[in-house]
Amino acid sequence: MRVSPWLFATAIFAGTTSAALAAAGEYQTAVITAAQVGHTSVVGGTVIPYKEVNLAAQIPGQVTFIAGSEGDSFEGGAILVQIDDSQIQAQRRAALADISNAEAAVRNAQVQYSRELWSPRSNSPNTMPGMGAPGMFDQFFTRNASNFMGRSDTGLERQADLYAQGSGVNQAESKLLQAHAQLEALDAKLRDAQLAAPFDGMIVKKLVETGDTVQPGTPLLQFAHTTYLRIRADVPVRLVAGLEKGMMVPARLDAGGVEVKARVAQIYPMADQTRHTVTVKFDLPKGIPGGPGMYAEVQIPDPGESSQDLPAIPQASIVWRGSLPNVFVLHEGAPSLRVVRIGSPVGDGRVSILSGVKTGEQVIVNPPAGLVSGVR
Repeated sequence: MRVSPWLFATAIFAGTTSAALAAAGEYQTAVITAAQVGHTSVVGGTVIPYKEVNLAAQIPGQVTFIAGSEGDSFEGGAILVQIDDSQIQAQRRAALADISNAEAAVRNAQVQYSRELWSPRSNSPNTMPGMGAPGMFDQFFTRNASNFMGRSDTGLERQADLYAQGSGVNQAESKLLQAHAQLEALDAKLRDAQLAAPFDGMIVKKLVETGDTVQPGTPLLQFAHTTYLRIRADVPVRLVAGLEKGMMVPARLDAGGVEVKARVAQIYPMADQTRHTVTVKFDLPKGIPGGPGMYAEVQIPDPGESSQDLPAIPQASIVWRGSLPNVFVLHEGAPSLRVVRIGSPVGDGRVSILSGVKTGEQVIVNPPAGLVSGVR
């Protein structure tokens, strides 16, 4: 039986249309609509710890103790690194002996001063042989006659003796203070021999091992507070005008393409003279995946551009393949995988798309696992 070409073409068209409708009915789809959003620019940055310090050696010596390895957490005040301090301990014991000697010298000087104050040597009779009459005569007559004739001054001699004994007390006390200062300097060195955690955090990089000999200034550890993380980005100067401290902006992390809201925490006051960018730090929510060092993107509003109409799709239609966002679009009844560039959220669980799809197309919402482009 011969079939008319017109009837054959009609049958093929009807079969194709039915297949397309059947394919559309197999998935939950949504029509891509247009949304008016402000123009934004994507700036790349790096995730950094909330706080980070580099611990360096303060004294020369051999490393005798390291608390842990990379990833180990410690509370503030915990000892992280110990440098050999046996020589400083010996010097400290010698300083304690100097303090004991200086204290004895101070006591002796105070006794000599009290003796001069209450029993002046200038008033004591001279020790002479025989009976005590010559000495008494010299004490009561000869000394007074000498003072009268101007050859001596007993009062001045007494004041000079008191001053000399008082100077001895001051010198002894000064030596005692000097010994205490030496002890304090050695105690400071002993504290420098131990490097403690300045805050709660973890070791992110260990630069020495037990047994290494270090000099002052040698880097030992990198210690960071990683409970809270930040994004550090170099923002072009023209975009900084659209930012202010405390402002919330969309951000996307390289770990699974997670999208979060980041808060502007700090805007540096000066721009880089070579790249003409300003460093900006953004606070991230607690508990995000990944860690310091990973790549992140921040969407910053462009104050010099007006709003525009962009395609908007449901957030549930986005599929992450690696670190790239993708969507399945129904094309001629079959799913077609496309790589898209995500914009900012527009509300109602939708997100704007900068490139990859067009308004009016149909996207598959919550695509099933294992869905392949071009196969129903």
